[in-house]
Amino acid sequence: MNQLLTQGIILSRTDYGEADRIITLLTPDHGKLRLMAKGVRRVKSKLAGGIELFSISHIAFIQGRGEVGTLVSTRLITHYGDIVKDITRVQAGYDLIKVMNKATEDEPEKEYFVLLNDAFSVLNDASIDLVLIKTWFSAQLLGLSGHQPNLQSDAAGSALNPRATYDFNFDAMAFIEARDGHFAADHIKFIRLLFSPNQPTILQKIQDSDVLLRDLQPLVQTMLSAHIRL
Repeated sequence: MNQLLTQGIILSRTDYGEADRIITLLTPDHGKLRLMAKGVRRVKSKLAGGIELFSISHIAFIQGRGEVGTLVSTRLITHYGDIVKDITRVQAGYDLIKVMNKATEDEPEKEYFVLLNDAFSVLNDASIDLVLIKTWFSAQLLGLSGHQPNLQSDAAGSALNPRATYDFNFDAMAFIEARDGHFAADHIKFIRLLFSPNQPTILQKIQDSDVLLRDLQPLVQTMLSAHIRL
């Protein structure tokens, strides 16, 4: 059988038999792959170094007749090693991987792979706030999955008024004007940026971003939980 080449990010690893492991990888061009890594749990396995968590690797594999193919070879491209130096960032990384695994079907677009790689990159930078990373990741994932909220007009179809305050209607996925609402113009400006292509390194420089995030993180997380079964 012909070997296929791609890049992969580990989403899950399950021990199988005495020395094997079934791994699930997210790839840019083959969707999600489930591959048998034979003998990978042995001390001298040549496969082990290329299937570390929080890494990007070149992989060669053979498609199986069923759902599980065979991993032939691996070569590490990038390992985000600073993540594992901080237990809180390790747990955050596990959470991002878990969410991505549940949010993607068997044939996700390349953008999902790019998003997870970008998330590892910023998670690897200890200067970037964890709440910002998680909220940005959730917003980007909502956008990719087609569940971005309406950030231009309210639930009644009127343009958002910078002088008004709003609450959020989850059924309409839009803001609704409310006297003494929880969200004002600065919140709406910042949530627009969270759903835009901006990276957390840029978002963190915005004035009062930490204050705005305290209000917006529960909102974005509830959106994600409503549309992606976590």
